[in-house]
Amino acid sequence: MTDTNEAAEARPKARSAVTTREQQWQVYKNIDLMAIPLIVLLFAGIFSFHFALTVGDWDYWVDWRDRRWWPLVTPLSLLVLPAVFGYLLWTKLRLPLAASVALLSFALAAWVSRVMNFEIFAGFPLNMVSPSTFIGLGLILDCTLMLTRSFFVTGLFGAFFFAVLIYPINWPLMAPFRVPVEYNGTLVTVADLMGYEYVRTAIPEYVRIIEQSTLRTFGEAVTPLTAVFAGFLAILMYYFWTWVGALASRAVWIKRIF
Repeated sequence: MTDTNEAAEARPKARSAVTTREQQWQVYKNIDLMAIPLIVLLFAGIFSFHFALTVGDWDYWVDWRDRRWWPLVTPLSLLVLPAVFGYLLWTKLRLPLAASVALLSFALAAWVSRVMNFEIFAGFPLNMVSPSTFIGLGLILDCTLMLTRSFFVTGLFGAFFFAVLIYPINWPLMAPFRVPVEYNGTLVTVADLMGYEYVRTAIPEYVRIIEQSTLRTFGEAVTPLTAVFAGFLAILMYYFWTWVGALASRAVWIKRIF
């Protein structure tokens, strides 16, 4: 026993390579440099897959971003991840960044997908498949949470304006495609004409609803009603998915059987 203790004492003791405060800060920075890109890729992958399953064609094509279904379906789908991860980041780290990071990551993934898959591989013009902009909506949601520090107020006002403002925020990008043109004696929009010229084999033409002679300029009276209805639904969606985030953040202890 004595020989064993002496041998153990004679061995060189392990020492930490980090001994100063400057080295500690450098380690923290290196961890952030590795973690932040991984988080962005995780958000981008999850959000892109979720958005493709729930919204899909309503946002892929400029002629499908109509005044009825696109402003209703899109914000309800976009609120899922910001609400779930928003609860986790705010309660654990006090960071009101979930919506902005999620939507920014989704924007990067959407641009890569539209350019690589739709323009280069499939041959569609980029202005027909360019993604919409949603980053401003994430800033509204995060700023509301940061200023009020309340999930109830954030859902009541932030989520409401998150859905209401989706059409006005994207209107500068959509306006040129709502210009009326004449096509075989029928008044349609530029977006509809692009849909006629570029046939999509995976989407039958009879599925698309073409509103003839309405010109769909600023959406007329249907879009404000759709936006308000989507705003009230977004409030419920935000509360529900925040509750899901609260359930996911709970620590569950499993009792040992043996």
